[in-house]
Amino acid sequence: MSKQQESLEEAHKFRYWKSQMEANGMKINAINEAYIRRRHNGEVLFAMLEVDADTPEGDKIPPALFLKGHAASMLVCLIDKATQEKFVVLVKQRRIADGSQTYEHPAGMVDASDAPTDVAAREIGEEIGLTVTADELTKLNPRVWFPSTGTSDEGMHFFYIEKEMTRDEIMAFHLKNMGSEAEHERITSVVATIPESHKLITNVNGLLLNFLYLKHVGDYETMKLL
Repeated sequence: MSKQQESLEEAHKFRYWKSQMEANGMKINAINEAYIRRRHNGEVLFAMLEVDADTPEGDKIPPALFLKGHAASMLVCLIDKATQEKFVVLVKQRRIADGSQTYEHPAGMVDASDAPTDVAAREIGEEIGLTVTADELTKLNPRVWFPSTGTSDEGMHFFYIEKEMTRDEIMAFHLKNMGSEAEHERITSVVATIPESHKLITNVNGLLLNFLYLKHVGDYETMKLL
């Protein structure tokens, strides 16, 4: 039996984006669907839209919109009990930007009415195999931040978590095969020091998260090494 496909108008991320547009005084004249990508359960994951909208000043905005919704990105810091040396657990996977293997902090889409903290805790478990609860996470940005305000509605929530472990327990997360077959994810977890991670990561969200964490915990010595 085929799963029922969610329409664009039913998608939470679309309804939220549209409500924000209207709250900011935008007049939406027309929305044309260029492409929609859905999850295996029929929910809207991404959409490319052509939007005809007027600003309160009477201007047209650029028409192309990549509807993505909000996402959570989490820095997982594992601290060696004996030496207090810090390590982070990254995920390695291929991305469509250039097809290369990319290194990122664990992250996930905040869909429907999910709380970002709940999504963050769940994704850490799914992507690196570490069981955590939402109340163990610390939020690093006071409100949602937008990586690309010109062409996408994507908004980011940044978190971190620290856990003390033995060195053997930490290294058990290195080169684990993770990910969801249903979501076509082929993920390998990678353990690295924070300076090492900064050399591996090429996406702005990941680099920013390193700085946000180090600033929050006051680790300016490590920040100098980035």
